[in-house]
Order: sequence, then structure tokens, then C-alpha cells
Amino acid sequence: MSSLSRELVFLILQFLEEEKFKETVHKLEKESGFFFNMRYFEDCVANGEWDEVEKYLAGFTKVDDNRYSMKIFFEIRKQKYLEALDKHDHARAVEILAKDLKVFSTFNEELFKEITMLLTLGNFRENEQLSKYGDTKSARAIMFVELKKLIEANPLFRDKLQFPTLKNSRLRTLINQSLNWQHQLCKNPRPNPDIKTLFVDHTCGPPNGTRAPSPVTNPLMGSIPKVGGFPPLGAHGPFQPAPAPAPAPLTASLAGWMANPSSMPHQTVSAGPIGLSPSSNAASMVKRPRTPPTNNLAMDYQTADSESVLKRGRAFGISEEVNNLPVNILPVTYPGQSHAYPLYSSEDLPKNVMGNLNQGSAVKSMDFHPVQQTLLLVGTNIGDITIWDVWSKERLVSRNFKVWDLSTCSMPLQASLANEYTAAVNRVIWSPDGALLGVAYSKHIVHVYSYHGSDDLRNHLEIDAHIGNVSDVAFSHPNKQLCIITCGEDKTIKVWDAIAGTKMFAFEGHEAPVYSVCPHQKETIQFIFSTAIDGKIKAWLYDNMGSRVDYEAPGRSCTTMAYSADGTRLFSCGTNKEGESHIVEWNESEGAVKRTYHGLGKRSVGVVQFDTTRNRFLAAGDEFQIKFWDMDNVTLLKAINAEGGLPSSPCLRFNKEGILLAVSTSDNGIKILANADGARLLRSIENRALDASRVASAAAAKGPIISAFGASSSIAGTAVGVVDRSSAMTAIVGLNGDSHSMSEVKPRVADDSEKSKLWKLTEINESSQLRSLRLPDSLLPIKVVRMIYTNSGSALLALTDNAVHKLWKWQKNERHPSGKATSNLAPQLWQPSSGILMTNDMRETNQEDAVPCFALSKNDSYVMSASGGKISLFNMMTFKTMTTFMPPPPAATFLAFHPQDNNIIAIGMDDSSIQIYNVRVDEVKSKLRGHQKRVTGLAFSNVLNVLVSSGADAQLCVWSMDVWEKQASKSLPIPSGRVLNPLGHTRVHFHQDQIHLLAIHGTQLAIYEAPKLECLKQWISRESNGSITDAVYSCDSLSIYASFEDGTVGILSATTLQLRCRISPGAYLPPNPSSRVYPVVVAAHPTDPNQFALGLSDGGVHVLEPPESEGKWGISPPVENGAGPSISSAGGSEQQQPR
Repeated sequence: MSSLSRELVFLILQFLEEEKFKETVHKLEKESGFFFNMRYFEDCVANGEWDEVEKYLAGFTKVDDNRYSMKIFFEIRKQKYLEALDKHDHARAVEILAKDLKVFSTFNEELFKEITMLLTLGNFRENEQLSKYGDTKSARAIMFVELKKLIEANPLFRDKLQFPTLKNSRLRTLINQSLNWQHQLCKNPRPNPDIKTLFVDHTCGPPNGTRAPSPVTNPLMGSIPKVGGFPPLGAHGPFQPAPAPAPAPLTASLAGWMANPSSMPHQTVSAGPIGLSPSSNAASMVKRPRTPPTNNLAMDYQTADSESVLKRGRAFGISEEVNNLPVNILPVTYPGQSHAYPLYSSEDLPKNVMGNLNQGSAVKSMDFHPVQQTLLLVGTNIGDITIWDVWSKERLVSRNFKVWDLSTCSMPLQASLANEYTAAVNRVIWSPDGALLGVAYSKHIVHVYSYHGSDDLRNHLEIDAHIGNVSDVAFSHPNKQLCIITCGEDKTIKVWDAIAGTKMFAFEGHEAPVYSVCPHQKETIQFIFSTAIDGKIKAWLYDNMGSRVDYEAPGRSCTTMAYSADGTRLFSCGTNKEGESHIVEWNESEGAVKRTYHGLGKRSVGVVQFDTTRNRFLAAGDEFQIKFWDMDNVTLLKAINAEGGLPSSPCLRFNKEGILLAVSTSDNGIKILANADGARLLRSIENRALDASRVASAAAAKGPIISAFGASSSIAGTAVGVVDRSSAMTAIVGLNGDSHSMSEVKPRVADDSEKSKLWKLTEINESSQLRSLRLPDSLLPIKVVRMIYTNSGSALLALTDNAVHKLWKWQKNERHPSGKATSNLAPQLWQPSSGILMTNDMRETNQEDAVPCFALSKNDSYVMSASGGKISLFNMMTFKTMTTFMPPPPAATFLAFHPQDNNIIAIGMDDSSIQIYNVRVDEVKSKLRGHQKRVTGLAFSNVLNVLVSSGADAQLCVWSMDVWEKQASKSLPIPSGRVLNPLGHTRVHFHQDQIHLLAIHGTQLAIYEAPKLECLKQWISRESNGSITDAVYSCDSLSIYASFEDGTVGILSATTLQLRCRISPGAYLPPNPSSRVYPVVVAAHPTDPNQFALGLSDGGVHVLEPPESEGKWGISPPVENGAGPSISSAGGSEQQQPR
């Protein structure tokens, strides 16, 4: 139905209501499905008109449409059943059980059994979960509140809950205007014509008197109504006018693509499993009624002036539409910016050629490693696969096409190989953790390898997947099980167990060979898009129910699909038989093209390949160029030829961070392009390669030796190699659980002159030896206790000891196009125009005992924070307090967001517990106990699916994120003679591989391997330097920045825990400070591995970088040069311990 026809239905609904055709109004609402009248629905629920309730709902949804719909129908039928039991009408109850509730038994058989058991009770309130069930009227009212939330959250009701804003009697007005126009066109218009019918056009008879006056002054059907409010619809009140237009949510559900499950997020609703207990808010509604939100919280974050959240009760949620937004979509808005969205510059694009790789055959597919960002997997037209290290230009691994076990192959494959024993690679791809890689060949076969670092590539699975060409391969995690998805010439899509290689699903329905697959997940709904060479797009769930979608790609092109990095936006790019190419963004809620990007050639050769990066840019290889688009602008942003030599439709691929880009060349090579961040990454790796080679070569020659740091270091410590390994921390975990370190990767061999140079610890004592910037501050200088860079890298957020937050922002302009934090340019201490400060609750708090803490959301839109009082949620754009919760005791001491769901937060407490709290439903899901003293650190690992905690008891604990049970624990060994501070902080920080863990304690730094907490390295500080106040990994996890009570800063190599650079206080602090000043916290820049910031005890914040001429912080010492001062033991004797 067209949009005008839809609008006509609304006009008819208005007319029927005005004419009091109430039953007809609701029938049309139901039959058209355009408007769900919540007030009518509420009346039906309140009156217990259950048949009408279900009939009315049936016009908009069915029981099995999605989980929201299922829960809606379940709650209604459960209430109907309980009312029959309450009336002791067992016959009616049995009928409801058999006819209405039986359908839910297939989803939860235990629940159905428990419901059935209610028949055996004299009063169903004897059941503990129903003990608070009141009278029928209040139970219906409580249930309706829950139903309303579920309906508002259900994507099938989107745009159907608000009646459009119309003037009174709009249909009459339009008819009036039409008749006036018809009368104006009459050849002989009469004054005061008599209109007797609307069935035919109006005409006036022969002239008989004076000409009629203007129709404007003589309306034919009575006066045109004045603009006014819509008349009340009987007892139900007015249709609600739509609110002012607001930005469309960036995350759309699959409602328009799929008729079955959907994943539409909602601010307060958890459409979780159906249950026997009353609505989740029932008990609390009785005790303290809450007003359910009427708007999406996502809008509160996007419209800075919204006050609605401030007026809510505690039940609130953080919409997934906000959680999943990329960092740059909802930036903090500052003066001088014309709008909230940043202007992306072409300077951010990786367009500078950094090097060339000679592959030797035509490149068909590429993929960067998800963890080790400089490893590139390549597949070619002759069946070769290669793993390149792009910084060293070294070919680490190469494999030719070869069938591993011909005897197990199908007869068609054996016949094909007998005719020609060659095959091209169609697709190569890494698994999400980089432990596996998949290869799809042009003949039947998919190979899966396990990768263990360096040149260690092992055969894992050989799958005879399809008859003929295997077009694509992908990895997915349905039900937390790693799977491989393939598609091919035989028109099928298949899902395989990634461990055993067994087939789990086979999807049939395409009428042409399947070209590509795109698995994805929205909330708990996991699905697969597939495209065929005839331009058809289908979507599948992991079941045997057939496809949920049947759409056509633009131009019926052969298409690939890809999501943005945050999973909120869907794009496709393809080329049809006529050579016309299309690159588009899809509106998932409608299954329609949202925007079409301009600039692709009209006669493309082959299928144009494309890629997305970091929620910001699209890139496609076309017309011997690389073409870039800003995702939010259909106009071509930039086209480059990468210094020439590209084929007509080059293959290209971004690395995970979008700072490197690989593109194929016409001479069977690959060019590596980088932006400024990518160039810095390659330089930093190259600088560290020499360090790694020296350490590795010395270790190989001498084995474990005893040494200490050089004599010039006043913060010399002991690096204890707890296990005999020289493992770098970037480990790849294979299927057998083995850990293989990056130290196995072949380093670039230094020449003899480099090897002969004597190592010396880099000492920085003067301000001229580094770049340092003290950030401007007009507020009261108070000790900085917590600090973090924003995820975008363009701002610093600090929390001071008086519970005030300070935010510094670097402006993006022509002088500073990147907008990233730098010591070369002073930022602005930003405050909103209202002048308010983000200040934590401190009432009834002893600040001496308080442990300030905060956690920043992934999109930099809001911060959760506490300073001994309640936890506060602040809007980073407006500084407004969105809500507060969890008043002490106990008080929060550490906060961490769940990596997969921003509505789940882990809260460390001063009573030694950890609470897993669901913000959306205002409920503590689990309470973890394992520490003896307050919890001072939390860190999640997505790779291992664990939470690691640390406490003032110097203990580490590992908790499973599936069932929230403790898996392991270990106490840090306190050096002899040191006293454990009962209020001391132990912090934890995961390496970027999310397997190795840095533990920070006042006496030591230690590297552990999770989840077993095996200690790999330990570095003990000297007492003369005072305690370690804080430490953190650099963004590339190759360095560790540590601060000390005497004001010094040490920079250690993360691979060996050896000190390579020492910064004295005089290098960054003004001379002769009036009091002792020292760094309390350290923060590492999220993209620049050589930049860090210090939060000081005097309230100052300093950003430090090495000199531009150096570009790095010192050089790691070779092990053999480690002779130096010894470590004093508790007894005063000197001893040297192994590192």
C-alpha cells in the first residue's frame, strides 16, 4: 500500500471516530494494522475482555513472530489462567491450559509443567513466585504496564503506536477543498450551490442570476474548521500526536527482513524467557509505582536537552542503539562545532603507500589478522595461500593447493581433480580470534587451518563442502559454538562445526549459485544473509525453517554484504551482467535501500569488491582506483590510484583499526597503504623488532641468565621469569589450548654494526628530551584519582578527589586535522553552556575510605562513576546526571562494562563482593564472592569469556561470564620485607590479545596468562622509589607505562618486563615545586602507542610523548648487558633473581 493510501486510512479513522463509529474504528485499526490504539487495548485488558484482546493483537502480530510477541501472548494467557483458578473454575482453567498455554510448552516444558501443577493447589498463591499476586484488578493493571513495555519494544509495532498529528476533521477539509475547486471550474457557477452527492464531480446548471462569489469566501460544506486539537475519541481520549522529529535510530531490527524473531532493543524491557512469576516489575510496582518511560533512551543521549530521564524511577536501560553506536557517531559536542557529527577528513584515509609485497600470482582475496594487525592472509588464482608480515615484507607461511586426503573426497571431486589438479582461491578469512583461518576453493573444497604464530600453520579440517565452486566461507558463533559457513555453485548454504567438521545445517532455496554469505547477530538473534549471482538476497536463522527474506539486490547484481564494525549498519556492493555496479546502505527495518553511493563506474570489469572500516568509511576497487566514501555521505569522498599499477577492479582489505589498507596490483603484487596512525604503528613495530631480536638471540645463545638493570637506573627492579619461556604477550591460542608467542615471529635481522652497539638505559632528565604538555585547568586543582582517554582518542576524562570530572577536548581543524590528543596543541577544558559539572554523589561518605571509580561507554556518550556514594550515570554531551543508583553500603570501588552488553556492568564493592548488575531491569543478576578485602580492579576478556578481578588482598580471581562462577584464583607473591597495605590497590589490565594480563601492585608488576593465572613474568620495584602508583599497557601492548611515588615514570618492554626508559620528575614538572608532587594515575592513548598521560597529586594532568626525532621511548636492553645493582632482600642481604 502506498504512503498516500496509508494516510487515507488515518483520515478515515479520524472521520469514523468523529462520527462515533467506535466498533468500526477498532476493526479498521486491526485490519489495516496501521495504528495500535493503546488506550482501547488498556480498556480491554482492564475489563478482562481476553478474546477481544487477542483478536485485536492478531491484527498486528502472532504468537511466534518474535520473542516480544511470544511474551505478550504468554502474559495475557497466564493472567486468564490465574483468574480462572482464582474463581475455582477448574474446568475453565484446564481448557485454557490445553488450548492457550500448551503452545508455550515447546519453548519451556518445565515452565508448562509448573503451571499445570497450580491446578493441584487450593490457592495458587501458595506457589512462592505467585505469593504476591493481589486481586484481579491490580493484577491486570500491573500486567498492562508490562505489556505496554513489551509492545513499545516490539519492532512489529514500530511507527504504529502514535497517531499522526492532524487538524480537526481533516477529511472533511479535503473534500471541501475539492468541491470548492470543482465549483471554481464550473462554466456557469451559481451562488450558494446545492451539493447533493459526492459520487460524481460537482457542476452547476445554466446561468440564472449573478456570478457566484469566490469559493474561498463561500465554502460549500460549512466552514472549514480552524486549526485545533483532535477531538476526543469517546472515552479513550485523543489519539496521541507524534513528537517532534528526532534522528532515526541507527540500529534497525530485522523486522522488515524477517517475519520471525527480531532484535529491536528497548529502554526498559527485557523480553527474556517467559516465566511463571508475575511481570518482572510487579512486586516493585506495588511497593513503589514507577512511571514507564514513553520515549527511547537512545533519544535522550542524542538530544542533549532531554530532561525526561531525570524524572524517571530507577528502572531504566541503556538502549542497544546507543551501546552499539560507533565512537564517532555520538561525539561530545563542543563550542565551535556546528553539529554533533564530526566531519571526516580524507586525511584519515590510509592512502600513503608504505610498501609492496610480491605475491607472484593474481590476488583473489585478503584478510588482516584480527589481533596481530600487520599479519595479512592472501589467497590467489592458482590456489596459493600466504601469510605476510606487512611491516617486514616477509612471507611467513605459504601453502599450495593440495587435497589432504583424496580417499575421503566425493566422486565428483575426484573426477574433477583427475581432469585438472588445480583450483583457485575464492575467499580467505580469519576466525574472530585469529586462531583459525578458512579457505574456499573453486573446486568443492574448504580448508581450515589452525595458526600458532610465525610459520606454524597446521592442517585442521578438510571439508568436501559443495558440488563445484565454493564461493565464500565465513565464521560465526551461533549458541557460542564456533561454526564455519560456506556457500557454492550447488545453490546451497551450509553450516559446519568448526572443531569436528560435521555438517549442522544445509539451507536450500536459491535458484542460482550462491555468491556470498554474511553472518551476523542482533542481541540474541543470529542469522545469515546470502546472495546469489541472480541478485537474490535471502536470510536464514540457524534452523530448518527456510529463508526469512527474498529480496533483490540493486540492479540484480552479484553482491557481497558487510556490516559496519559496530554491527549497526548494513552495506552491500555488487556488479550485474551489464557491468553496472551499486554500493548501497540498507534499511533493515524495511528491507529496502536506505542510500545509494555515487561514483562507481558504469562498465565495471568483474565484480567490484568493497570493505568497511571503523563505522566511518567505505572503500571499493573500481576503474583502476581505490574509491572512498564517508558512510553518511553518498558523494564520493576521495579516489586514489595508489601511485599506479592497480587492476581495473582491485581486491582490497582494511585492517581491524582501519589504519592499514591492502590492495592488489596488476603485476601480481600487493600494496600496503597507511594513514598517519598506520605509519606510526609500522614504525613502532620496526623499532621494537631490533629489541626483540636482541633479546631472542641472547636468550637462544645463553638460555636463562641472572642479571639486573643498568646502574644508571634509580628505579631498577627485579624481573622474575616465573616460567622458562621468552614469550611475547601477543599469543595465539590454538584449538589444543597451546599458546604460541609472537617471539616466534621471525624478526628483521639487524646488521652487525647495530648488534655491536652497547645498550644504555634511556634517561630523560630535562624537558628538552621529551614533549610534555600540562593541560589548562580553570577549576580548583584537586588530586586526580582516575583518568582515561576517550575511545576516539580526542579527549581526556579525569576524576578528582572531590568527585568532580574534568574533560579536555582537542579540536579538529585545519591546523589539527586528526583531532586526536597531542602534546603539540593545548586542548580545551570543556563545559556545557549550562556551566554544570559532572559531580558524583558524596553524601554520608567518608572520603578517606572512598575509592573513586568510573567506566566510559564504548561510544564515549556517557560515563558511570562513583566516589564512595551512589553510582551516577552522566551524559557526556550535557554533563547532566541521567540517574543514580546503588546507594552505599556497600560502596562501589570499581566499575566495568560488559564487553558484549552495555546494560550489564560489573561493580566491585568495598565489602569484597562483585555485583553483576543489569541496568535495564534494575536488578543484580549475580553476586560474586572470592576476595577478602575490597575489590580494586576488574577486566573482561571477550576471547576467553571471563572476568578477572583483583582486590586489596593482592588476590586475582577469574570468573566465568556464562554462569558467573569462579574458575581460578591466585595471590600475588609479596616480596620479602614488604608490608601488604590493607588499603592498597591491585589493578588488572588485559593485553590486546585478551589472554595475557598485567597485574599492578604497589610492590610489583606481573604478567599472567588467563584463565589459569599462570605467572609468566614478575618485576619488583625498589623500595627507594616508593610504591608503584599505577601502570598500564600501551595501545599496542608492546610497552608498559608505570608511575612511582617519587615522581619517576618507567617505560618497560611488555615482552620481557625490562626497563628501557626512565623519566625523572624534573623532565615534566616545574623546577622546585612547593610540595611533593607525583603521578597518581597513568592513561595510555587508544591509538598512539607512544603517548600517555599522567594524573598528578596536585591536580595537574600532563600528556607526554617522545621527541619527534626519536618517535619512541628508548630501546630494550639485551639480556647480556644486565649487570647492575642488586635487589635488597628483607634481611638486608643482596641477591640477584632471574628475570
